[in-house]
This record gives sequence, C-alpha cells and structure tokens, in this order.
Amino acid sequence: MRTLAILLFLFVSTITLAQNTNDLFSNANSLYKEGKYEEAIKLYEQIEDGNAISSELYFNLGNCYYKLNKVAPSIYNYEKALQLNPLNEDAENNLILAKRLTLDRIEALPKSIFQKFNENYLQKFTYNTWGVITIVLSFITSILFLLFYFSDASNKKRMYFTSSIISFLLLAVSLVISYTQYSQSKNTIEAIIFAEEISVNNEPTSSSSEVFTLHEGTKVNVLDSVDNWKKIKLSDGKIGWVPSENLKEL
Repeated sequence: MRTLAILLFLFVSTITLAQNTNDLFSNANSLYKEGKYEEAIKLYEQIEDGNAISSELYFNLGNCYYKLNKVAPSIYNYEKALQLNPLNEDAENNLILAKRLTLDRIEALPKSIFQKFNENYLQKFTYNTWGVITIVLSFITSILFLLFYFSDASNKKRMYFTSSIISFLLLAVSLVISYTQYSQSKNTIEAIIFAEEISVNNEPTSSSSEVFTLHEGTKVNVLDSVDNWKKIKLSDGKIGWVPSENLKEL
C-alpha cells in the first residue's frame, strides 16, 4: 500500500511538473512575441534549471539573445539546440545568421570526402538515433532469419536468406556509425568564446606570449585544461591557451 502511494505521488508530481513547464514555456513565448526578450529569457532559463531541456527551448533562447544583439549567447544556444536535434533546420538557419555578426573569419582546413559525408549526412542523426536504427535492424534481421529457417519453399528460403544477409550488413554498418558517433561526442568538447575580445597565449600563463586574438561568438574545440586555463584549437588548426572564464563549453 505504501509503495502504491509513493508511485501515485511520483505520478502526480510528474504531471504537475510537466504542466508547470508547459505554462512557463507558453508564458515565455508570449513575452517573446511582445518583444519582452529579457523577461522571456528568465522564464526559459527557469525551465532549463528544472532540467526540462529541449531543442526548442534552446532555439527560443537563441532567438531572444539574437534580438538583443548578444552574439555569443545566441550562437551558444543555437548550437545547443542542434546538439539535441541536428535536424532542427530553423536553428541551423538562424545560427548562420548569428555567425555573420562575429568578427573572426576563420577558414577551416580542407576536409576529406569521408569527413564531408560524415558531417553532411551521418551527423544529421545523433548516436541515440543510430542506436535505435541498430536495434530495429537487429529485430528485422532476426525475423528474416527465422523466416528463412522455417520456410519450406526453396525460392522463399533464398529470398529470406539474401534479405537477412543485407539486413545484417546494414546492422553492422549502423552499429559502427553509432559507436563512432558516441565516441566522437564524448571525446570532442566544443565551446563558444564569450569575451568581447580575448588574447590567446602560447602557454597557460598570463605572462606568456600572445599568438592571436579572438572575439565573442567564435566556436573552438577544447583540448586540455590546466588550472583556470583551457587549451583550444580553431577550425583552421591554430592552437593556444585562454582563461576558462572567457568561454562556455557546449
């Protein structure tokens, strides 16, 4: 009886929390439409603090900051929206517009054919999505193999066997892609520069030499950290150190 009461309490709490989140989201959207962007941001951030995050939430936050001409926060939130849903075309289009406000023009290193294919197609799905595809293909492969095993007609056995082999190969490919995407996601740390202008040094000390400068909104890869310094790498291959407080990791 006590367990049932606990489950009922958790269920009611979950429903109440979802309703409160929906109310906050609706109110924030209304404030955005009225041009009250800073007030809308406060409500969106309340939702974020409650861990009710979504691609739509970060997309709306990005829009608010974009309307306020805050380059770094707008880019950061559009990037967060795309992390959760790489197929969010609105976030992708608005990110392009926001990047036009940045001062740094960094030319990326040439990419191989595989890297372009991976970025343009494979990375359009998260590793979770590829995992689901793998599970579905494993189920289809099992069904096809069972049909092959129990089928009596030779032409049907041949068809089921061929189909099961093709399904198994697709399963293997999707499994490799899923694992690769997962590893890449866990090993790659990206960040957005939030300082209006920052000197990038060749060593993690304030007395070291400056190698180049960056401005707010620039996206970097974080390679390492020492004390309150982060080692960063740009898409053009340049490497340096910046104080941790001047960037925000995605």
